Amino acid sequence: MKIKLFLSVLFLGAALVSCKDKNVDPATETETNQWIYDNMKYWYYWTDHIPAKPDLTKDPAAFFESLLYKYDATLRPDGDRFSWIQESADELEASLGGESKTSGMEFKLVYYPSGTNNVIGIVLYTIPDSPAAKAGFTRGDIFSSVNGQKLTGSNYSQLLNTQEKLTYTLAKIDKDGVLEEGATKRDVTPIVLQEDPVFFDTLFSYGADKIGYVVYHQFIPEPYKGNDKEYDKKLDAIFAKFKSGSVNSLIIDLRYNPGGYVSSATNFASLIAKATANDVFYYKEYNAQVTETSRKKYGDSYFYDKFVTKSQNIGADLKHLVFLVSSRSASASELMINGLKPYMDVTLVGSKTVGKNVGSVTLSGKDKGIKWGLQPIVSKSLNSKHESNYHTGFVPDAQVSEGNILYPYGNPKDPLLGEALFRITGTRITRQVKGARTLQDEEALEITSTIQRKAGGSNMFYDQ
Repeated sequence: MKIKLFLSVLFLGAALVSCKDKNVDPATETETNQWIYDNMKYWYYWTDHIPAKPDLTKDPAAFFESLLYKYDATLRPDGDRFSWIQESADELEASLGGESKTSGMEFKLVYYPSGTNNVIGIVLYTIPDSPAAKAGFTRGDIFSSVNGQKLTGSNYSQLLNTQEKLTYTLAKIDKDGVLEEGATKRDVTPIVLQEDPVFFDTLFSYGADKIGYVVYHQFIPEPYKGNDKEYDKKLDAIFAKFKSGSVNSLIIDLRYNPGGYVSSATNFASLIAKATANDVFYYKEYNAQVTETSRKKYGDSYFYDKFVTKSQNIGADLKHLVFLVSSRSASASELMINGLKPYMDVTLVGSKTVGKNVGSVTLSGKDKGIKWGLQPIVSKSLNSKHESNYHTGFVPDAQVSEGNILYPYGNPKDPLLGEALFRITGTRITRQVKGARTLQDEEALEITSTIQRKAGGSNMFYDQ
């Protein structure tokens, strides 16, 4: 069996035992369901709530759902919002490693104008050299029609939920807020891509304030099936540059980061923290059975991770630490914020985060002929003070909306970045945009975003 613990609102990663080379007969549905049940009974955080005699005749997806202790705001506010099952374990593992079939364009969908059924897509960013980037899409672009059909609340899912070529018709919002559909069309065909999560960085200098800015899209240590920690090392190099540039304030942009591997969160936090390698970054809490077994096998150190020594750490020099967050920031993003809070002042700018203080584990049984992959919640995360009170999300110190007119990364006109710079320097770097939409307006208008589908949508994985 293959196990990987993942945190994408909380991400767990475990040691892998690959049996791809073995020829095994495909498992029957009953055998698959029995495998699902056995693993859920052992790993699931709410194992005591699993039905004693579930119906093994259901199809695997329905059977898995029948085992869950599902969240209910009134009856089960402590329940499960994040466990999921995927028909292909291979595709599950690839997506958690940043590899997927995609156009390379992440976007959000909003109702526009307000009060109508009309939908527009707003590009959040594009992966370099992806089909979308090659077609000319950049952050802030707007599209209103797909394959010649205007997007509406009733057809957007059908039009966009495909991995075939799509033709997008561009539009723009004028200075008076009026949507104008243009004549420009762009064709994009998805391909299998590996996303580099370390997306953008720059330095700002305002008088005595030397400010580092990093945009980080997912906690991934390296490309899928890689073993060189390429992306972690890229972050290390950026912080080495910050250190040599005498950075004394830091802005970390996690607004589109749904989570990922805890090992990368530990590495990232260790570049920032005013802490030592003897200090605990986070604790993890499992069900009683996993706790007992793991303590006997691994000892108490299995249940926490400490910061690691990094020569590139700039914590001692930091006067300000600001995170840019949104309703898409989850899991390992929240883990890092929570883990740093006991050691330094943390300022949050943006909108309320998802609130995923639990972690999952990737389970596959390819050695038994099982094609399905499971991602059940198996643990709860806490910081060094044993605090884990963000299950409804972190509320920002400054509630700011990015709006529907997006600016390039690093442009101080971006409302979130502009507010962060103000919190650090005490001066408004740019004028406030007149007529900018309020946070409440935007939350009411937005329907969904492609970020929510990344890596299962807000997961966190632990490396075991």
